Formats: sequence, structure tokens, C-alpha cells
Amino acid sequence: MITLTIIVICAAIELLRYVAPGLYSEVYQAMAFSAAIGEVQPYRFLSAAFLHGGLLHLAFNMYALWIVGGFLEQMLGRWRYAALFLLSAIGGSVGYLLLADPLSRAWTIPVVGASGAVFGLFAAIVFVLRSTGRNASQILVLIAINVVIGFVVPGIAWQAHLGGMVTGALLAVAFVYAPPRIRSWSSPAACVAVAVLLVVASFAKYAAV
Repeated sequence: MITLTIIVICAAIELLRYVAPGLYSEVYQAMAFSAAIGEVQPYRFLSAAFLHGGLLHLAFNMYALWIVGGFLEQMLGRWRYAALFLLSAIGGSVGYLLLADPLSRAWTIPVVGASGAVFGLFAAIVFVLRSTGRNASQILVLIAINVVIGFVVPGIAWQAHLGGMVTGALLAVAFVYAPPRIRSWSSPAACVAVAVLLVVASFAKYAAV
């Protein structure tokens, strides 16, 4: 189960903070994302999603992942769900990069957490529910509440939330609204197209700095 695997990985890394602080510090320094370092170590666009800023941060993201992710994994299938999570996580980092001011502290401050991926799942579940004729009003309220929290609570990277949400929405539309006869190739094509879009957007931002 992909959802459970992601939760175990995130929890194991967070556990290092308490049982092996020195090792955790090395892992954090190697995996955390910042706009300044992403250009030379692009793997951090994804790796930062598996780090968290403490137990509360971890608990919130993993609870949301468990509730929403399990349903989406069942509805989309494992590979589409995995692509949705991973690309939304990268999209969160790209969103932060695009909205970061190179002359501000935001350019160098580390950003961690699966929030970008989770917001991608939030966006995706809206389209999945609507495509199956189910009521999506509750998830829309949840998304709205979390968007507001991202703006009013200090220390939350709302830019990553936005990037993940946009990425998740693009993929979900391609996954659930493509005619069934072409989904065998349209879904992989959509993943490639979104990945290319994220790469191009990142290169464009760094080129403009």
C-alpha cells in the first residue's frame, strides 16, 4: 500500500530527531529544500516532502494523507496515485520557488513537509468525487480552511500548498476526464507533460534570477 509506505518513511525519518539527533541533522541538511540550493541539488524538490518540522506537522500531514490518500489510491490505481503524490510534492517545491523573492530570506530558508503533496491530493479528490457523482462540498470546505490557515499562521509555506494544489488538479483532470479508450496512454502522457512543465518553470525562474 503506497499510502502506508509513505507514512512509514516520513515517520521513520521524524523518529531520528529523537533517537539519533546527529544523524537526523545530517539527513535534514541533505534533504531539506530551499530555492537557493534547488538549482544545484534538484533532488531536494522531492526529498523535502519526507521531512517535517516536528510531531504536530507530521501528524497533520500523515492524518490527511491517510484519510485522502487511501481513497485516491483505490480509485486511481497505484501507479497513478504514486505519480500524483510525487509530482504534487515536486509541484509544491516549484510553487515555493516561483513565488520566492531572490532578495529575501525566503530564498534561503529551508522548506520541508508533505503539505504540497497533500494539497495535490486535496485537489485531486475533488475531481474524482465529482466524476463519480459524489458530493465534494466537505472536501472543498476542508481545502478552504487549510488555505486560510496557510496565510494566517506564521511559518507555513502557502506557496508550496498552492503549487501542489495546481499540480494535483492538472493531473486529476487528465486522469479522470480522459475517455476510457485512451487512458492507457493519456495518463502517462499527462504525467510527463506536467513533469516537463515543472522543470521548465523552474529553469525559467532560475534563469531570471
